[in-house]
Parts: sequence; structure tokens; C-alpha cells
Amino acid sequence: MFAKLPLTALRAFESAARLGGFKAAADELAVTPAAVSHQIKTLEEWLGVLLFERTGQGVLLSQNGERLYHQVHASLREIHRSLEAFKPDCDERSLTLTTTPAFASLWLIPRLSGFYRRHPQFHVRVETSNGLIDLLRDSSVDLALRAVFKPDPTLYQRDLLPERFAAFAPPGWSPPADGIGLALINVPWHSTTTAAVDWPRWCALAGHEDWLDRARLREYDDEHYALQAAIAGHGLVLASNVLVADSVARGLLRPYRPDIQMPAAHYQAVCVPGRERLSPIREFLAWLDEEIPSQA
Repeated sequence: MFAKLPLTALRAFESAARLGGFKAAADELAVTPAAVSHQIKTLEEWLGVLLFERTGQGVLLSQNGERLYHQVHASLREIHRSLEAFKPDCDERSLTLTTTPAFASLWLIPRLSGFYRRHPQFHVRVETSNGLIDLLRDSSVDLALRAVFKPDPTLYQRDLLPERFAAFAPPGWSPPADGIGLALINVPWHSTTTAAVDWPRWCALAGHEDWLDRARLREYDDEHYALQAAIAGHGLVLASNVLVADSVARGLLRPYRPDIQMPAAHYQAVCVPGRERLSPIREFLAWLDEEIPSQA
């Protein structure tokens, strides 16, 4: 009955459709992009329909491909779950969540022990990426913690923390009177709003436009490194109130000109609708609800 099913081709197709390209699928499957392309071509010939549209920028799922992806992904996920049930250490008490490296290291991980104290039977697996995981396409991820500018109406959403940007420095720091030696620590904060989150806007709001001509910019591409540089006294950092909260609570940094704040995103917990009622997602969301008021 199943002897002629092109299972290898189906697996290659599911990976390419979920990850959005042949090269990404090849990396996941540990084969070459040419091998993935060959498997998908074989599947297309077997079905008699095109599954991908080839463009100059890569490949896009066709209408038939989109339809097939949802069926194949659900089937492979069910097979995976069935096989996992035979493993001795397998249980339904694990939670896989995705978030950014900065939020994981600066906010979530320092607090995660509180969840384990309350629910020692659960295990939380934290995956980090600055890319946006499509939860409707990748069911291996249970929950995402995101800085959201525009809510996704297709997902269940739980509000966590509003984000605002302000300047922070070590205790006792003050700008040099003549501006000589002033250093501003810069991170490329991303925003989908029309209002920029950067030093030129902060300086304009604070009445310090002259700083831009005198200050040296210290560039970092990671929020964690930027905060560490500020703690070490390397300059004034423009940072998210969410990500800097622990450093402020420990007395390592303090706001400079706290009256100048720039609203940005809103942190949310999101998942596929209906999964918020499942354990341990339900317990994790309840823990976040209790943890947030004390940290906001």
C-alpha cells in the first residue's frame, strides 16, 4: 500500500516549504541544495503539479504546494509524535519556546528558575533567533516571546511588557561639561514605526543636539554587549527598559534623563490559537502573568 510513496521527496519538500528555500532545507537535511531540488522535481513529476514557483529571488510555494505542505507537515508531525512515544524518557511535559537572544539572556533566563520552582515537572527548551518563526507552519515550537509592533491576528496573544527606550549610565556618571570625551554606545535597534529609536532622536528630545558633533559612537551589534560596555563605564547607552531592568535593579545602571523616553514595541507571548489551553503552555503563561507585574 505504501511501497511507492516518495517519502524522501516528501521530507525534502516539507523542509524546503517550512524553511522557505532549498538551501535552508539542504542544511537541515545535511544534503546538497541540488539533492533537495532533485527530490522536489521528482515529487512534482510524481504528482503532476508544480509545487514551487521559481523566481529570480528564490522559490515560492504554489497554490498546490501550499495545500500539500499543510497536509504533509501535519502528517510528519504526527509520525514524529508517535515515534517519540516509544522513547523511555519521552513525556508531554516539555515546552519549546522561541525568542530573541537578547530577551532570553537579559530577561527570561534570569527569571526561569522561578518557573521551575513552581513546576519542577516541566522542562523548558529555549531557542533563540532574531528571525521570525512562523508558528502556523512550524508546529515544533509551542510558544514565542516577541517584541511586537503590529499584532498578528492569526495568533493567540498575551500582552507582557510595554517597551520604552531611554539613556542609561553607571551610578555617578555625568556628561563632561565641555563634551570632550563623551561616548555614546549605539546598537542598531529595529523599529517598524515611523519614529526612529536612535541617538539623533534622543538628543533632539533632550536638547542635546550638540552632542552628535562631539561624541564618539561605540558601535555594538548585540544588546547584551552594549549593556556590558555601559556597565564598564565606556559611555551612555540607549537601551530598552525591558532588557535593562535587571541591570537597573542590581544598581549597575541608572536612567540618565528619565524624562526622555521613546515608546517602541510591546512584548507579547504568542502561540497557535487553542494551544494556550494545553499543558505546559497554560502553566507557563500563568507564571508569566504573575511574574510580569513585579518586573514591569
